[in-house]
Amino acid sequence: MNDWLRILDQNVLVPPHPQRARQPLKESTAFQCVLKCLDGPLIKQGMLEVLSEVGCHLRVSLFDVTYRHFFGRTWKTAVRPVEQLSRQPSRIIFDEPVYFHTSLNHPNVVAVVEVVTEGRKRDGSLQALSCGFGILRIFGNKLESPTSASQDKRLRLYHGTPRALLHPRLQDPVEQNRHMTLLESCGLQYALRPHPPLEPVFHLLPENLLVSGLQHIPGLLPAHGDKGDALRKPHLQKSVTWYLDDLFFTLYPSLEKFEEELLELLISDHFREGGVPLDGSALEILERRLCVGVHNGLGFVQRPQVMVLVPEMDVALTRSASFSRKVGSSSKASSGSQALVLRSRLRLPEMARHPAFAVVFQLEYVFNGPSGLDGKAASVTSLSSGACMHMVRWAVWNPLLEAGSGKVILPLQGGIRPNPSHCLVYKVPPASMSSEEVKQVESGTIQFQYSLSPEGHLDTATGLVHSPEAERQPSRRPPTSPATVALPAGGSPTVPHSVPLGDTVFPATRQLCAPPGPGGAPLGGQDLSPGGPAEPGVLGPGSLRCGSAAGAAFHAGACPDCRGSPGQEASGFPEILDANKQPAEAVNPTDPVKFNPQKEESDCLQSNEIVLQFLAFSRVSQDCQGAPWPKTVYFTFQFYRFPPVTTPRLQLVGLDETGRTRSGSLLYLLVLTDKDDSSEAGPPGFQLKYLVEPGFLKPGEQRWFTHYLAAQTLQIDVWDGDSLLLVGSAAVQMKQLLRQGRPAVQVLHELEVVATEYEQDVVVSADVTRFGCVKPIGVYTVVKGWLHLTLANVGHVCEQRVRNSGSLPPSRSRVISNDGASHFEGGSLLTRGGLRPLKNVVQAQKLADVDRELAAMLFTHTQHRSKGPQGIGHEGDAVRRRKLERMRSVRLQESGGELSCWGASMLAQQSIRAQHARDLQVIAAYRERTKVESITSALSLAITTKHTIHVTLGTAEFFEFALRNPHNMQHTVTIEVDNPELSIIQDSREWRYFKDAAKLHTPVEEDMFRLRGSLAPQIFLRPRETTHIPFRYQTFSVGQPALVQASAELRSEKGMDARSPQKSSAMPTKHAKVLFRGSGGKPIAVLCLTVETQPHVVDQVFRFYHPELTFLKKAIRLPPWHTLPGAPVGRPGEEPPVHVRCSDPNVICETQNVGLGEPRDVFLKVASGPSPESKDFFVTVYADNWLATPVQIWQVHLHSLQRVDVSCVTGQQTRLSLVLRGTQTVRRVQAFTSHPQELKTDPKGVFVLPPHGVQDLHVAVRPQRAGSRFIHLNLVDVDYHQLVASWLVCLSCRPPLISKAFEITLAAGAGKGANKRITYTNPYPSQRTYHLHSDHPDLLQFREDCFQVRGGETYTIGLRFAPRQSAGEEEILIYINDHEDKNEEAFCVKVTYQ
Repeated sequence: MNDWLRILDQNVLVPPHPQRARQPLKESTAFQCVLKCLDGPLIKQGMLEVLSEVGCHLRVSLFDVTYRHFFGRTWKTAVRPVEQLSRQPSRIIFDEPVYFHTSLNHPNVVAVVEVVTEGRKRDGSLQALSCGFGILRIFGNKLESPTSASQDKRLRLYHGTPRALLHPRLQDPVEQNRHMTLLESCGLQYALRPHPPLEPVFHLLPENLLVSGLQHIPGLLPAHGDKGDALRKPHLQKSVTWYLDDLFFTLYPSLEKFEEELLELLISDHFREGGVPLDGSALEILERRLCVGVHNGLGFVQRPQVMVLVPEMDVALTRSASFSRKVGSSSKASSGSQALVLRSRLRLPEMARHPAFAVVFQLEYVFNGPSGLDGKAASVTSLSSGACMHMVRWAVWNPLLEAGSGKVILPLQGGIRPNPSHCLVYKVPPASMSSEEVKQVESGTIQFQYSLSPEGHLDTATGLVHSPEAERQPSRRPPTSPATVALPAGGSPTVPHSVPLGDTVFPATRQLCAPPGPGGAPLGGQDLSPGGPAEPGVLGPGSLRCGSAAGAAFHAGACPDCRGSPGQEASGFPEILDANKQPAEAVNPTDPVKFNPQKEESDCLQSNEIVLQFLAFSRVSQDCQGAPWPKTVYFTFQFYRFPPVTTPRLQLVGLDETGRTRSGSLLYLLVLTDKDDSSEAGPPGFQLKYLVEPGFLKPGEQRWFTHYLAAQTLQIDVWDGDSLLLVGSAAVQMKQLLRQGRPAVQVLHELEVVATEYEQDVVVSADVTRFGCVKPIGVYTVVKGWLHLTLANVGHVCEQRVRNSGSLPPSRSRVISNDGASHFEGGSLLTRGGLRPLKNVVQAQKLADVDRELAAMLFTHTQHRSKGPQGIGHEGDAVRRRKLERMRSVRLQESGGELSCWGASMLAQQSIRAQHARDLQVIAAYRERTKVESITSALSLAITTKHTIHVTLGTAEFFEFALRNPHNMQHTVTIEVDNPELSIIQDSREWRYFKDAAKLHTPVEEDMFRLRGSLAPQIFLRPRETTHIPFRYQTFSVGQPALVQASAELRSEKGMDARSPQKSSAMPTKHAKVLFRGSGGKPIAVLCLTVETQPHVVDQVFRFYHPELTFLKKAIRLPPWHTLPGAPVGRPGEEPPVHVRCSDPNVICETQNVGLGEPRDVFLKVASGPSPESKDFFVTVYADNWLATPVQIWQVHLHSLQRVDVSCVTGQQTRLSLVLRGTQTVRRVQAFTSHPQELKTDPKGVFVLPPHGVQDLHVAVRPQRAGSRFIHLNLVDVDYHQLVASWLVCLSCRPPLISKAFEITLAAGAGKGANKRITYTNPYPSQRTYHLHSDHPDLLQFREDCFQVRGGETYTIGLRFAPRQSAGEEEILIYINDHEDKNEEAFCVKVTYQ
């Protein structure tokens, strides 16, 4: 339907003047007007000097002289180039015919021909100038017959533009008016004649439409021959007869309500216009009419058929019971929501199998009422004088070319959209109407069955169409869009659909406005740059749109396997809709995905809109009550080759006790915070959109993007928005985003957010064969919560033509030949798409415009020359200047001073001539210096072969270059490569390996190259011999996109550089050049490679925190190969080799060969930078000797922190101080820690850090468990959320001495807990104060946390044991500390829950 609407918009005609249209109609006459040539000096020489690429074309328009009215549509010829005015007279050949037919047989109906010159200004913009116009008389003085002379005529041209004809002073005859100035010696030769062969195709061409024979007319066969003039002898396309049955119109909310509102609005309009109230009974509906016609985009092929529609219940009373049941089942409505039914069958014999042919349905209502109710005259003569008619709805059906039969459901159109009849259409009522049912009213639907068989329709339709744009299967579930009609009490459900409501709603037909221009309203939501503040932006190709996920209601039907709670479903999350406004198909994340690359490439929806919705974050219910839980969070990730994204801070808004997910965790909604960190007015959720369309992708990159979705895992890091500490990481596979021909898919995930704590001096183990699998050894991991995330992929039709994926060389095309580099196209010739494609035209340009170096030399100011006294070598020049000055003085005396002004001008001219002479000398010297280089560069194009390869990180790209010796003598060819990443394969075993992998069957030659140490290799070639040179290109550098992946928590949310994705997301393009030199040092072939870097897959992500300015030494253990599923099969006692490479040359990365069956380790040694910087790099792991394809790619993040070592006792407080140094400005800061139960800071809250000052931060550490571990401490600017300082507190905790042990047994489950008592005796003679602590405050509470006891006395300590749901054993330590918080005694209570 979109293509048909585009053709309709392009062929809108301006109607004739209303007074001319009221005259009696006559038979239309066809004409052919051949515009042959334009003679005379019409184009001024000054115009040719100012403009470049000057061309000329003609514009023809129809004009009514009597009413001074242009009508029809302006037609213009092709642009013809304008040559220099070197010969007189000048002539521009057009020789283009234009066809039209008109019934306005009147002498004052003329054709106006305008001559327009266009060219490009110096800034590159196109400028069009009118050079004159002429008046071509179509009809003679006799009103009955047109001009019959077919010989060539000459049209006189006048100064000005055709807009002068609109001036009231230009009365008829226009040619004799004194205001018209004739262009001397200028004219246009033309031939105007009647064209009877055009009469059989009048039904395909609207009247007064000027068309060319080269223009494709829907319904006509293309012409055969050189000129391709299809209208000189037109041939009709074969017609097809379509039959339509069971046609129903459904108007919402019901037919009765719709017609009541329509009558009320008409009465209201009549009262506002006439001021006289109209009785409701005086206006009633006479008929409901359906006009059906075939439209070819230009106009109706035949006059539309007019039929009467009746309500559904009237049909049920007059037809058979079977038909009544069929009507009721198809409309799915009760008597309160009945449909309009067509009782007869429609026959459309004028259809043709062409994309522009469509069937137009127009629903019209006929009313009886007083005159003046309608501004449109009745088009049917049978209506009475008091009747009026309105069009209320219309629809277009554009059938597929291969369609045979089926069932169609189309949405009805209304309002201000352009329609085929170009008349006002009834608008959808506003939301402020009185009735409750009409507040969400929709436009309605039309459904029918179609077939090509005249015998009858099929009872079982072969297809069901829900959209006018394409015939595809409906969604698996009913739509639940916000436009769904609200049902009254006791009413039946209506058929839901997703026709969008109009932007502006008017009450009646008299209040309609003109259709809007191109372009639509901006999409809802807020356009934000990644991680930056909210700013208005434009969504372009490959761009990123993010905003608050507000809008429609979130329905449970949107995802059948939704794991969210009912509170989440009713929290206002948006529904994801496809291009047809239908809800996206929900996919179960556990269902297997069948990936078919051919189905993805053949999908007509080549634009993919990837949607990420961050919905909620849930907390583990069994988590400790005192454990830290962030108030705000933000997420960091990188999708495909878009820039890394840091989302804005999202506040966690908790729900009540009913807000629990299936896993039993507490649910927190994500709400976008304001500038003042408030979220009361903010809607829930956050949404990001990536638009990946062919205009954004490079040629052939669509295939890489599809495999990226199929094989990649998207890792999302969750950060605390206040403390800037890492909460955890989540990973999600994106293979469910493959649409596989579907319009849109969505999947709801509940992802585990896992936090990892690396113990000191442990080995990290990773599985290198299973995708995204980690087997940690000695690593402590904790599930922090679950992230509720929705991923969706919505397909869109690409506006521009999709580039063929075949433009990317397939992997099997590994041989590059230099046969195509045997011709010379020239140095500065125009491109083949220029004005003269059949000739080689050299365009003269100024040397200063094409050479920057020469321009710099010419525009150097004369003040740089030497101004001192001339030397001895310049005495001759001084004498010559002295003579010239003496001669100039004599001439001035002879003139008597009268020509002083003339003398001054002569001096200026002489200065200009001298400057020009110096410029010519500079140009001549420059040309002599660069002549050899320029000629050599131009001649080298004949032996240069250009090729493009696509590489990824760590993957070796293999290809061969077919080198041919073009001479009749033997040569020893030296191969020179200018890029270190491109190398020659010199080992024959490596060459065979790559040839076998690429299935290439070219010959392999042993010891083909002559190696000379560090010099370039050489090869011997016989005369006219051709050999294949093997190359491999392999890169381990990630370029600029990887460098921007700085630590997310180190960034400022408001200070980020909001760069557009188009500028920063493109992968770097590299170049390499290979030069083949013969024995004499002259090149015999040149290979220029363009290297396009493609995104790579990251299989594993490691994040390490290490002290600053030290070396990180880690060993990542690989399990034995024979214990892994899918391990490669080798000979007994043999294992595949393991090699590693790193993207950072400053990182030491290696592995060692070990014995059979022994585990292997990958050793990393990295130098950390100053705090709080971070370093990112990639590690590639290979399982072959030639490092062809990596089996794993790891991404490593190293965060540098200030290290603080603390040795302490469990349960005992240890104090220390940290030095804070102020920055250049005053900051409000606060300290945050990853373990607030074990580490306390003073000052506790927000405090001021003075500029350039030194301040102490007091830290108190009380560990709860023994061992060595890390605690992170961040100092954050609370105003700008920037990281000021960061420490890594390394704890070395030893357990206390247990003085007493107890054992108790408690009942597990939802009990009330238990109260126990133990005694403690003060061993000191004086009174002491003691403090009580426990390592499990969630299981044990004290009656008093502090108590005093006299010397030698005993105190009873009250214990309260909280209930526990699960059975098992737990050891709880009780610490009794003194007034200095030193441990006096420690008790151990072993609790058995059963």
